[in-house]
Amino acid sequence: MNFVLDSGDILSSSSNCLVIGIQQENELTGSAKKADEQTQGLISEIIASEDFKGQKGEKYTLFSPAGFAGKRLILIGLGKDALTESSFIAAANATAEAIKSTATDSAALFIAEADVNNRDNNWKVEQLVLAIESAAYVFDELKSEKAPTSKLESVSIQAEGADDAAIIKAQATAKGMALTKTLGNLPGNVCTPTYLADKAFELAKSCDKLSVTVLDEKEMSELGMGSLLSVSRGSEEPAKLIVMEYKGAGDEQPNVLVGKGITFDTGGISLKPGAGMDEMKWDMCGAGSVFGAMQAIIEIQPQANIIGVVAAAENMPSGKATKPGDIVTTMSGTTVEILNTDAEGRLVLCDALTFVEKFNPKSVIDIATLTGACVVALGHHPSAVYSNDESLSLAIVNSGVSSWDRVWPMPLWEEYQEELDSNFADMANIGSRWGGSITAACFLSRFTKKYKWAHLDIAGTAWTSGGKKKGSTGRPVPLLVNYLLNNI
Repeated sequence: MNFVLDSGDILSSSSNCLVIGIQQENELTGSAKKADEQTQGLISEIIASEDFKGQKGEKYTLFSPAGFAGKRLILIGLGKDALTESSFIAAANATAEAIKSTATDSAALFIAEADVNNRDNNWKVEQLVLAIESAAYVFDELKSEKAPTSKLESVSIQAEGADDAAIIKAQATAKGMALTKTLGNLPGNVCTPTYLADKAFELAKSCDKLSVTVLDEKEMSELGMGSLLSVSRGSEEPAKLIVMEYKGAGDEQPNVLVGKGITFDTGGISLKPGAGMDEMKWDMCGAGSVFGAMQAIIEIQPQANIIGVVAAAENMPSGKATKPGDIVTTMSGTTVEILNTDAEGRLVLCDALTFVEKFNPKSVIDIATLTGACVVALGHHPSAVYSNDESLSLAIVNSGVSSWDRVWPMPLWEEYQEELDSNFADMANIGSRWGGSITAACFLSRFTKKYKWAHLDIAGTAWTSGGKKKGSTGRPVPLLVNYLLNNI
């Protein structure tokens, strides 16, 4: 899709679909006033009749409005109070849905005129592009009847002072989110650890700055990754450690992303209930977000060194599967008593986190759908962030606010560490039922003492359960892209 910035007037636009924002009980914006005058007060009349009130996300379409070249003039409600980030994003999503429901091949957007919590027009442009690209995303790879192809080819955005870089960044982020969504939506019989490895090599073919190395189980065993390999023992699918290295800045220290890639999670011997288990294909969304971030990076090609590492395995029950009570030795040399085989994400991540020491990283962020406890604590709006470095935590929080892909900082206090005490090994892989997201982060923190590290628990944000919106969300790709570009 082609996006352009346009400083032109709404009256001179040749687009087939014009979109303006209307704020409830407020004066009309500049473009809305011009449109109202051109239609001889029709917009004011519609508002006065209360057929359209300007409520947040509300839509109203005028067909073949007099005096305009386009066939449609769409009014988008911006809400009653001062425009917040959330209300603008709701308006952007409503805009995308309204345009998608038409057969138009071009659209011109004039809804960036309203002030949004001191956000500049670059931010508004990014949100509009992300909304339209996200609305265009369809997962129908495995359906015999494909969704109708969108006819929308070009979108112009009226946003004074905005920069083309905002469009480039947003489209790259959207492409990364689309990859993340697709990987999360693919079933476990398709998206296996081997499939993810092949996908990494496919990415490398599109960018000469990206190189890929994949470690198989024999190579991981030689490195002493007994914890990661304990997860894949019960599966016919071999585990993979996938390393994607983007080199755009010589010998500078890299920022490293590490993703949990459990391509299907039955819970292993600690078997999950059958209801809803089909959704456990999304337990690799942390890995999916690493792929998505790397996809965005190779689109933008910044002068930076960035490494994406994916610990991919399938967690299945069988006669060979790891049993509760088994003790394994990690790559770091410490031992872990596995009290619950359904707490497997931390077992693959801990060896990956030890592995990345070799890169002398500037920072390491692991991303994982790690705990249901995180969803209980924070719901589905923010991801949780834990860190052993205050400046890194603040940078991630700020990147989340900037992209509006928000996180909430959580404690990583020493008092929680004793929950992981084991009578028989250096540590257990779970604590008590209390503060489960925290004790999971505490477990990971024991393997990250040699560098600045943060852990994102995305269990509440990476996936939408049930209904027509069921599927991967593409988060936290916007956050990760913002962080990587702002911390070069």
